[in-house]
Amino acid sequence: MSWAQTTLTLPSRSRGCYLITSTITDQVPAIKDYKVGLLNLFIQHTSCALSLNENWDEDVRADMGDALDRIVPEDKGRKGLYRHDAEGSDDMPAHVKSALVGASVTIPIKDGKLATGTWQGIWLLEFRNSKHSRKLVATIQGEKY
Repeated sequence: MSWAQTTLTLPSRSRGCYLITSTITDQVPAIKDYKVGLLNLFIQHTSCALSLNENWDEDVRADMGDALDRIVPEDKGRKGLYRHDAEGSDDMPAHVKSALVGASVTIPIKDGKLATGTWQGIWLLEFRNSKHSRKLVATIQGEKY
């Protein structure tokens, strides 16, 4: 049994859902050293999230962002929807969305590659309007070749 861990910084992005699978595989080259294992990705922030979801049609990412905005709207002029607004009207909704979606994903590794399904990719869901730099911890546990 072997472990590997690295922390990476994702490109700064504003609100949206972004496919980051290739960023992960490029910045975590140790994946290829494992015959079998698990990759856990953990985002170190409370106003964004990670998801394993559709990797082909960009409309799915746009629709997901729209759906989450309908479920957890910003307090644009309504005053009183949320108490916490220390960093603006998108602050508290970002925390709620992060809690709903989650801060981590775990993906199997098989023969040096991520064992995702045909249409699955790793998403960063950024819930803040302005660009933010995000750190992600990638931890691998498994059996090396």
